[in-house]
Amino acid sequence: MLLQWRKPTQLRNHILAGLPPDDLAYIRPLLEPVVLKERSVLQEPVRRTEYVDFVETGIISLMTLARGSVLETAMVGSQGFTPVSVALGAPASEHRSVVLVSGTASRIAADALRRTMCERPQIREQLLRYVQSVMTHGSQIGLCGVWHRLEQRLACWLCLACDAIESNVLPVTHDNISTVLGLRRAGITEALNRFEEEGLVSKMRGLLEIRDTAKVEAKGLLLLWDDSGGIWSSKNPIASSCAHRDAVNLVIQTVNAAERQERTCAWLSLAHPLATCASDRPETATR
Repeated sequence: MLLQWRKPTQLRNHILAGLPPDDLAYIRPLLEPVVLKERSVLQEPVRRTEYVDFVETGIISLMTLARGSVLETAMVGSQGFTPVSVALGAPASEHRSVVLVSGTASRIAADALRRTMCERPQIREQLLRYVQSVMTHGSQIGLCGVWHRLEQRLACWLCLACDAIESNVLPVTHDNISTVLGLRRAGITEALNRFEEEGLVSKMRGLLEIRDTAKVEAKGLLLLWDDSGGIWSSKNPIASSCAHRDAVNLVIQTVNAAERQERTCAWLSLAHPLATCASDRPETATR
């Protein structure tokens, strides 16, 4: 069971905090503060959605299940909410939502959120913008899984996870990372050992500290953009989806077919940067 926690004076969820005062005043009485316990399953695929969580702290992993295999297709931190299917009017989600890093959330009944979206257009717009980014992010993760080697995928994931909890210390294990990336645990351990030898990370029991963020980003070859097409700080969570889509289209149009095998990935989400990585096929996924 998820425990209640004391309601904060200031919301940390970027979507809620970014709402106009009138819209925030409308939705806030409908929110219930809850504690997210590690490994808790918040939503099962195809099961009717009863509530929506706006994450304040921690990470929720959106997992896709297929023939016994499990793979993370998106992660949700303080920049977002889950399940996003409610914003599209769907009665159920296609993902399993699992708490990867314990934290807190502001919870609202799914039916209440649907009514709110009908009555408050700006709230609907904010939610749909985030939904678009999650959909694009998931498709790019699939592309990365096809072409990129383990170290690059791991480096990108570490950067995204740090952004999600706004900290350089990740309370995750090798098993956690192995599961979400769909890779062998031994391969994750070997890659993290190399990262530690290079001074990129520091490993402790149940914790990973990113010691050199710039070098980890370079390992994943992250390319950051802002709404105007320039360098973008991941600290700015709400971004124009149109501007990001234009940036993706620009990458696609200017890279020829041979280069696409070398640079195939543009990571995109509301709270995370556009990223391109070199193309090496990853290890065989765990089955």
